Amino acid sequence: MADTALAPVTVRAKGSALRGHRSRIALVNAVPVTVFLLVMFVYPIIGVLSLSLKGDTGGFTLHWYADALSGANLSVLISTLRISAETAVLSLLVGFVLAHAIARMRPLFAALAMLIVVVPHFISALVRTYGWIIMLGEHGIINTTLASLHIPGAPFSLLYNETGVVIGTTSVMLPYTVLILQGAMRGVDGRLLAAAAGFGAGRFTIFRRVYLPLVAPGIGTAGLLSFILCLGYYITPALMGGAKQTVVAALIDQQVMKQDQWNSAAAFGVILLLLTFAGLGVLGLAKLRRKRAHARGGSA
Repeated sequence: MADTALAPVTVRAKGSALRGHRSRIALVNAVPVTVFLLVMFVYPIIGVLSLSLKGDTGGFTLHWYADALSGANLSVLISTLRISAETAVLSLLVGFVLAHAIARMRPLFAALAMLIVVVPHFISALVRTYGWIIMLGEHGIINTTLASLHIPGAPFSLLYNETGVVIGTTSVMLPYTVLILQGAMRGVDGRLLAAAAGFGAGRFTIFRRVYLPLVAPGIGTAGLLSFILCLGYYITPALMGGAKQTVVAALIDQQVMKQDQWNSAAAFGVILLLLTFAGLGVLGLAKLRRKRAHARGGSA
């Protein structure tokens, strides 16, 4: 009887020892990864942060941040935020239509359509940008076609302005948007839509009350990703934008390569990093709020 009573205790002790051994192995295996992340990511960020807080004499200063958030530099930052927001919205509008159409295709045709969307992403961004420059030029295919159709105002000025920049950046961000939205739309249970239709809901009501809330997390993620990626994008705005469409990435390049202002460039880098963290924080809060709403609905 004593041996029988001690058996569960022995099993638990062995299980606890085994879990402790596995935890120690996991910690040992995590050390190289942790060191790699610290060296490759954390250390450079700390270096940039310290550089942005260092004055000309080596002391602590906030001068570079004050300079970045005033005058012409502030205009560049606002322009960058505006172009990023416009790109995110346009990518969502075009990407939603494409992803919705692909999600309703048969698997073979859907795979081919996704291939057409994704393959251009593997072509050099520089090549794609020059392709857009050729297409959007005054004598490019787009303006030539519009002029031949006798569209009032053609040929239009589609290059070296904000319109050209947004078109170029949208083409770069579109594959990310379509991939995320298409995954979210594939996850929608068609039975929910059929049930709503069975209760007499119209197509617009089903789309607004059932379909859109289900794909809303994907919309938020895709929009935020496009916005964040566009914040630090350099090639397309530099080639397709004019003097008034200077973005923060181009300004950082100018400060480092031409003006030797590493401190000011570091301050702009930290500001972009904080804006990225702010966007991720908003997305995290939205997900947390959605989980709490589902929890309240489930408990009710």
